[in-house]
Amino acid sequence: MKIVIIGAGGRLGAALSRAYREKFDLTGFNHAELDLSRPHQIRERVGNLDFDIAINAAAYTNVDRCETEKDQAFAINAEAPRLLAEICREKGAKLIHISTDYVFDGHKNQPYSEEDAADPISAYGESKRAGEKFVLQTSDRHLVVRVSWVFGPDRPSFIDAMIKRAREEEQIEAIADKWSTPTYTEDIAEMLPAFFPWHRLSADVPRIIGKMPTPPILHFANAGSCSWQEYAQHALDCCRAAGVPLKAKTVGGSVLAGMKNWVARRPVYSVLSTAKYQALTGIKPRPWREAVADYIERSYSKK
Repeated sequence: MKIVIIGAGGRLGAALSRAYREKFDLTGFNHAELDLSRPHQIRERVGNLDFDIAINAAAYTNVDRCETEKDQAFAINAEAPRLLAEICREKGAKLIHISTDYVFDGHKNQPYSEEDAADPISAYGESKRAGEKFVLQTSDRHLVVRVSWVFGPDRPSFIDAMIKRAREEEQIEAIADKWSTPTYTEDIAEMLPAFFPWHRLSADVPRIIGKMPTPPILHFANAGSCSWQEYAQHALDCCRAAGVPLKAKTVGGSVLAGMKNWVARRPVYSVLSTAKYQALTGIKPRPWREAVADYIERSYSKK
């Protein structure tokens, strides 16, 4: 099976590339190799390839900058996915487009399902939702996978920033009134092949889905939910258990309303339900606390 990964230099794309390079015929493009704001580059470099699946793990993710650079945000997060979807349709290939929990307004107080109406409250969320629509309108073979609070070893995220601060400062804080679910890139890489075209998989790749049709949108996250404060505190606890020296032992709580330097609005609650994923695969994602502990052990215990 031939796979193209767009955004192969990013946090998720790098994890996918590492996980799949020995199992599949893999081609990856990082930002320097493919600028998604330039349609001619997409058509020239992706359009000339022969492949079965394209995974778009690239996005313009600076939430605040999207507010002031809306044209760029929509070019990368909406128009580029539309072109990728069209190229895949022309080739009879499947596009797996990675999206975000930020397509929701955050007013719900229980996990969002795939059937809940998307109502983004930021330019970033609006651009990502537009990209979803373009992908789904182009072909019913394509798949949108929404994820949240993605962390992993290939590029620093919130968790790494908090650990860095805890190493340098005695007192640190994180927002205590915003909730979602951390999601480990290694776990995303493990779940995606279940939704590859089953008839094109090699014999050594598990066919969890088989001939079962897959939904157009799927949510995936580790199990459970937390605030940023709880997330950061667990990371520090795991660091201490792994022998990582820290100056700060606890994470104080701050409030979302106090982030006066933020330009864009963020959803207060954006936990994603994985009930559909579990129903399709029979697999329950591991708890976020377990995934974070695994990440700390692998990435920090020997540093």
